[in-house]
Amino acid sequence: MKFLILNGPNLNLLGQREPGIYGEDSYEALCRRLQDFAAGRGATAECFQSNHEGALVDAIHGAQGVYDAIVINPGAFTHYSYAILDALKSVGVPAVEVHISNIHQREEFRHKSVTAAACVGQICGLGLFGYEAAMSYFLEGKAHVC
Repeated sequence: MKFLILNGPNLNLLGQREPGIYGEDSYEALCRRLQDFAAGRGATAECFQSNHEGALVDAIHGAQGVYDAIVINPGAFTHYSYAILDALKSVGVPAVEVHISNIHQREEFRHKSVTAAACVGQICGLGLFGYEAAMSYFLEGKAHVC
């Protein structure tokens, strides 16, 4: 199984951005962790991060026929990016939305996800483990392309 791990704005600053919320591991450490997790299960994981909405849309478009599943943390785009929502709905690649923090315990504006409607599920509040939980879901054959 081939995973595309997509991360939105500010996730490149993991480890230095609000470590009390997002932890002390760097973005590079997260990517290594997910690549090792995938490899240990006979899969691959490619990480892509951008602070630009269009770059994430392009990555989603490019996933069709290349990746079996998308694990996406849209960051702030979660709450208002209809472009990412439409991109996820337009490709035949199932996705799970992941958030490191529990978005429902934070500011009111973070409680609503417009992008989750295009995903088979959403995981939040489990720290970096949420990415592995999403990958495990796909590895167990739970999700299918609609």
